Amino acid sequence: MSEKKQLTSPIDFSSVLAAAVHDMKNSLFLLIQSIENLSNDLAPENSKAREQVASVHYEASRLNTNLVQILSLYRAELESLPITVDECFVSDLIDDVVGSNNIYIEQKEIVVKANVDLNLSWYLDRELIYLLINDVLVNALRYGTSQICISAQVEDDCLHICVEDDGIGYPTSMLEKSHEDLADFQLSQGRTGLGLFFTRLIASAHSQGKQQGEISLSNGGSLGGSVFRVKIP
Repeated sequence: MSEKKQLTSPIDFSSVLAAAVHDMKNSLFLLIQSIENLSNDLAPENSKAREQVASVHYEASRLNTNLVQILSLYRAELESLPITVDECFVSDLIDDVVGSNNIYIEQKEIVVKANVDLNLSWYLDRELIYLLINDVLVNALRYGTSQICISAQVEDDCLHICVEDDGIGYPTSMLEKSHEDLADFQLSQGRTGLGLFFTRLIASAHSQGKQQGEISLSNGGSLGGSVFRVKIP
């Protein structure tokens, strides 16, 4: 008779999960590329197929954002987020974010305007700020009606990036949650809670002297909908 051997070495579930998330993220990236290639091959008059492809691309992009957020939070161990700061031309960054969402932008027939000085540059973690702005833009595309405006300017020695839409605006609960202390922040509200926590974590990871990056949410602005601002010292 054979004896059953009990596994004695402990399993670090968080490490296993992180590895799985990383693998899923890579597979999803290839899937998104395939969707984009398929979209380019579709005839313009095939509106139904183009709409379905745009919808799949949007959901795949949202899922990819979630996976990146989870992986980054694991690496940060929910305490601090390691960043790599380098000079970045903000206009190029915004163009890349908008370009990655072109399929959904065209399907939704939303006009996205960027008001950014071509010579404006800032020292920041480009990859993290890209993720932050992309998540905000995807949210604006989902709830906006016809217009989105992305602007950037320097005020009081800080870079301010603003994303506005003409939708119904942020719900009161989300506006209140945006003011909570990061230490008291609860991630129990699904994707909304994770996304908001992640944007605040990215912003606060950027600091200069006593100044620390921060975000703010409001309603109104120039388009009458939601207004997202991130300040980077």
